[in-house]
Amino acid sequence: MSGKKARDKKSCSALESIDFKNALEQFQDLVEKMIVQKTKESSGLYTKDDDEIDYDKFSSTTRTLFGPAVKDQNIQAFFRKVMSNPDERPEWPEIFGCFTGERDGMSSPSKESMVLLVSEKRQITHSVVKRKDIIKGIVKVPLLHLTITASQRGVLTVFNKQMKVLTTIEVEDTAWITGCDYLPNLKYVVAVTESTIILWDYKSKESKSDGFVIKPMKNCLLCVCTVTMADNLAKDTILMGDDKGYVYLLTITSDDFIMKQSKTGKISQFKILDSESFDIPKRKLHDDWVGKIKYFSALKRFGSCSTDSINSFVLDDIKRLEDQLPVKEFSVPKGVNAFTYCGKAKVIVTGGNDRILRLWNPVVNFSPIGKLLGHRHSIVDIVTNEKDQHVISLSCAKVFRVWDIQTLSPLQVFYEDHGTPEEMNAFPMVFDNDHGLLFTGSEVIDIYPLANVIQYSKELPQTHEKSLNVLLYNRTFHQILSICTESILKVWDLETGSQIYQIEDAHGLNTEVTCAAIEINGVYLATGACDGTVKIWEFESGQEVKALPLAQHSNDEHRVLRILYLKADEGQHAVIVLEQRGKIKLIQGDSAQTDLYVTWVLPEIVPFPRRDPVVYLSLKPSSLKSQDFFPEIRLLCNTTSMKNDKETFLSSVDIKCFDVSKEEGFRMIATGSANGEINLWDFESASVKCLRKTPEDNQGSGVNAILFLVHNVSPSRKRSSLSPAPSVRSEASAIPEQKGSSLDLHEKNAESDEINTEIKTEETSKNTQNPEMDARLLNAKAGYSPILASAHESSCIRLWSIQGNLMKELLPFSEHPSGPLTVLCTDIFTKILLTGSKEGYIIRWNIASFLEDSRNKKNKIKEELCWRAHATEVVDLFIEEEKNVIATASIDGSVRLWHARIGYYFGYFGQARKFELSDTSRLILPSDVKDFSAIIKEESQHMEKKQVIYPLRLDRDKWKSLTSSPSDLEKAGHGEAAHSFKFFKALGPEKLQPLETQEFASKQAGAVFAFLPIYELENPTEVSMPKSLQRIRAERSSHKGRHKDPDLTENLSQDK
Repeated sequence: MSGKKARDKKSCSALESIDFKNALEQFQDLVEKMIVQKTKESSGLYTKDDDEIDYDKFSSTTRTLFGPAVKDQNIQAFFRKVMSNPDERPEWPEIFGCFTGERDGMSSPSKESMVLLVSEKRQITHSVVKRKDIIKGIVKVPLLHLTITASQRGVLTVFNKQMKVLTTIEVEDTAWITGCDYLPNLKYVVAVTESTIILWDYKSKESKSDGFVIKPMKNCLLCVCTVTMADNLAKDTILMGDDKGYVYLLTITSDDFIMKQSKTGKISQFKILDSESFDIPKRKLHDDWVGKIKYFSALKRFGSCSTDSINSFVLDDIKRLEDQLPVKEFSVPKGVNAFTYCGKAKVIVTGGNDRILRLWNPVVNFSPIGKLLGHRHSIVDIVTNEKDQHVISLSCAKVFRVWDIQTLSPLQVFYEDHGTPEEMNAFPMVFDNDHGLLFTGSEVIDIYPLANVIQYSKELPQTHEKSLNVLLYNRTFHQILSICTESILKVWDLETGSQIYQIEDAHGLNTEVTCAAIEINGVYLATGACDGTVKIWEFESGQEVKALPLAQHSNDEHRVLRILYLKADEGQHAVIVLEQRGKIKLIQGDSAQTDLYVTWVLPEIVPFPRRDPVVYLSLKPSSLKSQDFFPEIRLLCNTTSMKNDKETFLSSVDIKCFDVSKEEGFRMIATGSANGEINLWDFESASVKCLRKTPEDNQGSGVNAILFLVHNVSPSRKRSSLSPAPSVRSEASAIPEQKGSSLDLHEKNAESDEINTEIKTEETSKNTQNPEMDARLLNAKAGYSPILASAHESSCIRLWSIQGNLMKELLPFSEHPSGPLTVLCTDIFTKILLTGSKEGYIIRWNIASFLEDSRNKKNKIKEELCWRAHATEVVDLFIEEEKNVIATASIDGSVRLWHARIGYYFGYFGQARKFELSDTSRLILPSDVKDFSAIIKEESQHMEKKQVIYPLRLDRDKWKSLTSSPSDLEKAGHGEAAHSFKFFKALGPEKLQPLETQEFASKQAGAVFAFLPIYELENPTEVSMPKSLQRIRAERSSHKGRHKDPDLTENLSQDK
């Protein structure tokens, strides 16, 4: 019976094998047809027919052949690979999610195993040790970027961030130094010897008495560490271990340096503090030497280890040193020589003479949760790489091993060849998590960098091989689109940085894709090319949907510079584009037609009056039947006669940028030109304005980017699509009656379906009866009208009202010149304004309070952050609010990711490793950038003018009591009292005009005098002496027999 079942099973498997083989052959034929189709499309020889294979047909056929064995994401990935690069066809196992070779740019195994780059080791050969001396301790001070070393024979050295010696001292003590640390509150270096505690003031410039020494200590001290607690800034607490198994707790305050000095008359290098005057609690925790002691601020516990097999490792609160409560003990055979704590994994790692690394739960002490085997000699030190979750251990045979703490697997092994075997028992290590460096000490200091840090510092980030033209973000799929000058289109995942798919030669061979736009729902993508063609794509699959055919006489004038998506739903698409020659076109497509077509064109040249650069428009509502967005426009002026008029000027055709306002009641188009002109096309008021700071303001202030800013209370308003059919007011409500005007003559000759609109003054617009215009005025009064932002060649940002008034002009506040500004963008709430420059700088502005009420002068725009993201021009950027990141693209071919608030560099798209957006601990920079980001604090802003009231005031009652008695006032007449009162009345009049003062908000900008108000008096009044005082002065001088002043004599005679 069992034999029959076996034969049936074998026949069924054979039948399934034949069915799969047939299905696989049909699938390979399908792929071959797709490749032939794509090749013909690229060469322009393909004509669409019923046998065309699109994504839907490919997906349905594949599911029919293989059933539920294939998944949607694998079908999409396979289809993208075939359509983007038909020359390199993917293997058939990839349709099932099986990949036979390396993928996604993963590094080779040899590179993956290289964690620490030994070949890039840096060695500090400065004389930090004496002859036949070794380093016993290395300490990193992250906040001050200091490195402290202590040698066995008494050399203490402090290094700066560049590992250059700041200061050093040779301790005149016969005992050897066994360990060191740093006191963060008192700013002292602490070191322990066999019988003393040394406190060195490394900042002191005195040759002698620049520290203190606490002695004598009864037992031999072997290790020391600082307890990092921020509860008191005037004291520091240290822990020490000795050769008898005791652990000491010592608290030092700044007062101890004065109150507890020894009265001995012996002169020494340091001032002596008597150890008997200190309260030093101690407790015996081990039965052997205390090898190391550390304090873990994350656990609020200290740890100490010993070679004792019973009390090998102790982890508990420092309060246990002052009481006799039980402590948490860990027992390890042959004891523990070294230990460390991994914060992310929340495990303690110990190592000792049994050559085994043990992983412990800090709460559970009876059994380890894991073991790492590999060392062949005793382990002498262990450190942690928190960012990468690596543990680095060192044995007495000079062998380093790197372990992955999550997978418990070995990553790297390397050997150090200097130092004698007896020296290796005291081979200190410390890992700099901020910079990814391993510091080790023997007779020299060795610094081993992480391989990925060296890669970031030496390799130039490269996302594309050529310069970038486009960077866009699809908020629906959380994906990034980048396009370079070689017309290679790549889509990336924002969170991981991995590439999803790419399309080559999207507009044909050797045709550069110059711009792109993603519609609001993220389903479709529009691209424009140098030959004037426009294409619509499905973003998720990368499949072409519609295209604008190539013009017959296509040249550089038709090059598409900018493109914006207006609408995409139910098979209808609408985009607005800007061409090289300055023409703005509306391009549409619907389900009834296969190609896109132009439906509307904005006039290129407008003649403006010089005094009031406003031209009114004639709108044709019948044109809205062909397209639903903008009516046909006709200028209400005689362009032929105005061209030669000295009182007019022509608008520039060298348009470089444009933007469309999508707000209800504010449908406008703004264009920026190379000569600094900004044309504002307002379809509600039927006018076009030319915005300029001054008539002479041209060449130095070319407009590179332009953007409408609208205060949004929710992101939905920002992302709302442009609604069709702008309101066109009726003839009766729009135009007041004016007999004999040129406008009346034009109205009489206008067509019946043409509606002429004109705005004369603000009072005229208030009297209109149109409800939408009334709503617009109400919104404007409420402060909700859009504000136009323009970025200029002169490195400034200008903010304009829709009435054409310049509201603000912003200049970046940075150490280095940012250069001309090239790009603008905001977040979806319009609270943050970001700018990029030709020098590669990114500046972040906070505009939230200003947009809430732009008329309130107290609401300011604050510059928050400035950093250099690239060494070359920034072409585009965006901010993602949920992940709190900023992506930047440059002509250097890289797309880089930064933290939105602090400017931390995460990496670039195209790198081998994935992004870690939650970790900002390691300070790294691209190879072409040297300066870290600068956070602009509020007190560092530019000085601003304020109006204050002059503070002098006269207290009449106080004046009467100080000058004369009541009897004197009774004797004197009212006129004399008034005369004596005039002088002080001139000092402090009751009604004063506000005076302008200048106040600096930074101490560095103006030092002490920056806080003193400076009063500007236009015409100070010269105050003459009152005649009553002149008479008193003359009487006194005549009484003393002195010669009278002729001026006073003349004044007295006049009074008489």
